[in-house]
Amino acid sequence: MLFAAPLLPGRLVRRYKRFLADVVLDDGTETTAHVANSGAMLGLAAPGSRVLLSRSLNPARKLALSWELVEADFGAGPEWVGVNTMHPNLLVAEAIAAGQVPPLSGYARMRREVKYGKASRVDIKLEDDARPDCLVEVKNVHLMRAPGKAEFPDCVTARGAKHLEELAGEVAAGRRAVMVYISQIGSADSIALARDLDPAYKRAFDRARDAGVEALALACRITPEGIEVARMVPMLG
Repeated sequence: MLFAAPLLPGRLVRRYKRFLADVVLDDGTETTAHVANSGAMLGLAAPGSRVLLSRSLNPARKLALSWELVEADFGAGPEWVGVNTMHPNLLVAEAIAAGQVPPLSGYARMRREVKYGKASRVDIKLEDDARPDCLVEVKNVHLMRAPGKAEFPDCVTARGAKHLEELAGEVAAGRRAVMVYISQIGSADSIALARDLDPAYKRAFDRARDAGVEALALACRITPEGIEVARMVPMLG
């Protein structure tokens, strides 16, 4: 995934109301950007951090700028981290199509945002006439408290626990279900569950895996020009 235009550099003043961030651009302009991220963003929202923003050409948008990347140091030196949670679904779809996720390869068709169950949508649905459908739920990961070890979630996510329960039901009905955790921290060499931040999610995860829901982990390569899936990494659970 390449950014449509060069990103605008600046310094973070503050993030507030979850979806807003005040930024001073390098040219001295003070602006407010949209934050497409409902999480806590632990370790990624320190005032003064270097950030990169994208500009939307949609005239109907109230805020033209979106926060895309932040510079952080998790012990191995500064690196760019993706904070826009609108990108992971596309990144995973691109990686599957390119054959970068072998456990999800070989399906004839891929659809995104597909309704299932009573009133839910799955991020990606893989279909093939020769085998059961595969439902893929994507989770963005951008928490790192120890070098190389990315973690999910960074705050309580009741919605995430619900997704696990629903996918377990799909497995019971004869379909395949896979959780894909994708780290927008390039230095991640594994992904684990932050059980201390959301014990209920960990319990739901364990129940889902016991029921047959699979879990995969991916790490991205992040530059100011774009983001792409770089490799699979161990999912520690």
